[in-house]
Amino acid sequence: MLRVGRSESPPTLRLYQWDAPTISLGYFQRYADYESLAPPAGQLAVVRRLTGGGAILHDLELTYSLTLPVKHRLLSGGPNRLYELAHDAVMASLDSLGLTATRCGVTDDSTPARGPFFCFDRRHCYDVLIGPGKIAGSAQRRTRKAMLQHGSIILGNRYTQQTTATPPHPFEKSVQHIRSALVEHLADVTGHLIQVRNWSATEAAAAAKLIPKYAGEAWTKRA
Repeated sequence: MLRVGRSESPPTLRLYQWDAPTISLGYFQRYADYESLAPPAGQLAVVRRLTGGGAILHDLELTYSLTLPVKHRLLSGGPNRLYELAHDAVMASLDSLGLTATRCGVTDDSTPARGPFFCFDRRHCYDVLIGPGKIAGSAQRRTRKAMLQHGSIILGNRYTQQTTATPPHPFEKSVQHIRSALVEHLADVTGHLIQVRNWSATEAAAAAKLIPKYAGEAWTKRA
């Protein structure tokens, strides 16, 4: 987000997974709420996101982030338009796996700081559902120069404390399919050519400098 905002990196789609089951707290959530969780969720690693909303237990999922400069044409329709575009691609990707996904269409009374602990127990009109269960949701962080949107696509659930929709397909098959399909459909709905590349040395070095902050207790346990 910092480098895209300074025009040092191009608009960037990043797809990633989690090495170990990890809870990410929303920016405004209390660390004490994580500490009060019963096992097994309460014994997992924990980090804090830049974005608000409820906590997410990241495990059998594909996570994406899409980062754009604030004057990019995809933001000309406002920030909600980016939710629509990204989730249209998510729904098309799930459909190609034989799963009928729909947009939630309604928003509950949760706020960034208030609501059920887990994000997947909250509802926003742009959330992606399979039946009554939430399978994908996203959040945004905006600076004066760039917008970052990221989200989780749940492809399996080993922890009943986080209620989600769960595809019936084996996880490895699902994640490989959705990874390639999501790139294809995002390119289609955004009209962008997506080029695959690795992090540059300068990007990797910039990320390394941020690790002490975001791995530190002062950030994770902030009030």
